This record gives sequence, C-alpha cells and structure tokens, in this order.
Amino acid sequence: MSDGDVQQIEVGRLPAEFGADAVLLDVREDDEWQNGHIAGAQHIPMGDVPARIDEIDRDATLYVICHAGGRSQRVAQYLARNGFEPVNVAGGMLSWVQAGRPVSTGS
Repeated sequence: MSDGDVQQIEVGRLPAEFGADAVLLDVREDDEWQNGHIAGAQHIPMGDVPARIDEIDRDATLYVICHAGGRSQRVAQYLARNGFEPVNVAGGMLSWVQAGRPVSTGS
C-alpha cells in the first residue's frame, strides 16, 4: 500500500457507536464541530493533528471524517505515514446527514 492509498468507507458501513475499539476522528474546525457532530467522536482540528497525534488510540479501528471527505483524506494519509491504519469516511458529514444518522450539537 503506498502513502496515498487510504482505505475508504461509506457511511452506511460505519459502526453504530464509537468508543473503545472504534474511534471516529473529526478533523473539522471548532465552529463546524459545534454546529453538529457525531456523538462519541473525537475532535482534533486538522491543523492540530500533528501536535496531538499521541491522543489518538493506535489500537482502535480509526475512522477519519470532515465535512465532505477532502480534509479527512489528507489527515488519513498523514496518519498512515505515521504508523496508523486509518479509514477515510467517504463524503464526510454531508453523507452522514444524508443517510439520516444522528447529529449532536454544542460542545
């Protein structure tokens, strides 16, 4: 697998809940997060990921999500180069909402 190849997953194939063995890393900005996010997701804005990489569980299945899938793809590629096996959520939060999955607001 080359650096650019990160596994993709459709929203419909994501687990129903995130926690100990499945981490959903939301890399959107703070205002985007407050406007609506997925319950149980871990929030680290894209620009903060390098400094906060040790906060990400290396043993869990790691899914990365953003608004539409572009930023999360870049973060997933970065994480892959740093020893993670991330899965990019295709279509991001747009696809999540279109699929009718629940969204939480506030912090």
